[in-house]
Amino acid sequence: MTSVAESDYRSQLLPKIQQAMSEKRFKHVLGVEKAAVQLAEKYGASVEKASIAALTHDYAKERSDQEFIQQINKGNYPQELLNYGNYIWHGLVGADFVQQELAINNQEILQAIRLHTTGAAEMSLLDKIIYVADYIEAGRDFPIVEQAREIAQVDLDQAVAFETQQVLLYLISSKKLIYPKTLETYNRWVVNL
Repeated sequence: MTSVAESDYRSQLLPKIQQAMSEKRFKHVLGVEKAAVQLAEKYGASVEKASIAALTHDYAKERSDQEFIQQINKGNYPQELLNYGNYIWHGLVGADFVQQELAINNQEILQAIRLHTTGAAEMSLLDKIIYVADYIEAGRDFPIVEQAREIAQVDLDQAVAFETQQVLLYLISSKKLIYPKTLETYNRWVVNL
């Protein structure tokens, strides 16, 4: 962890990230980084990539809907994406802002940012780490978070399944629109695990 914490790249990135978000969001991002680095060390992923992906996963979270809509319209996105809101956009489309504004071109990192809210049927180790770290970081406080943290320390795939099931239960009980990739994630990681 020391090499990541002291890296020049990280220290150059931090002020840009902090500037793009509220103090509360920045604190969350640092919490996700800490959780992601711990999971990367545990499961044998690149600690540096986990750190960068975690720090940038919510880079676009507090952007206006208009900025996202413009990016969706000029990007190679299906128009149905406009039916969803920031919850989906800040990951999927937010990776574009990370690439354009922070000059992060590593496709593994960008993919982990894209998938951190929806998951996917096919997820790399880094994808799973960011997906789970975002859910279990120390600042999170909801009834089943301790259970999620315990599962993440035992089996990362089971942690993906647990989180996906809980998110889907929440979306259904709240009568919220469900993004198709979230259903793909459920079918792969919950039903077929």
